[in-house]
Amino acid sequence: MLQPSHQSLQVAAVPAPRVPVRDRNQDAPWHTEAVCRRDEAGLFFAPSKEPTASRLSREEAAKRVCGGCPVMVECREHALLQPEPYGVWGGLTAAERRVVLARRRRREVELQKAAHTAAGPVAAAG
Repeated sequence: MLQPSHQSLQVAAVPAPRVPVRDRNQDAPWHTEAVCRRDEAGLFFAPSKEPTASRLSREEAAKRVCGGCPVMVECREHALLQPEPYGVWGGLTAAERRVVLARRRRREVELQKAAHTAAGPVAAAG
């Protein structure tokens, strides 16, 4: 079902509307509540050799579907943790997910450096 896409690394900033996070105590897996289960997978995954204008239009339509989804946050985190290499997941394209992951890695490195720097003088004085 997953098809390789030839996406550019251009990231479109599309503000997502606030979507309520579902009750985490439910027994059903998050994906059973996904709005995209009712849509064609073709909206979320690129056909081979898709023209850029068509891809951008398709991705924006997929993001609109994601914007109204009650499990968008869970979907996005799934795609970031896996990581899903293709398609629109949680309102983000594969290229946008790569940017988010890179930012998370940089932030983790900065936090580790800050923790190390803060712990340095204390350890030296002890």
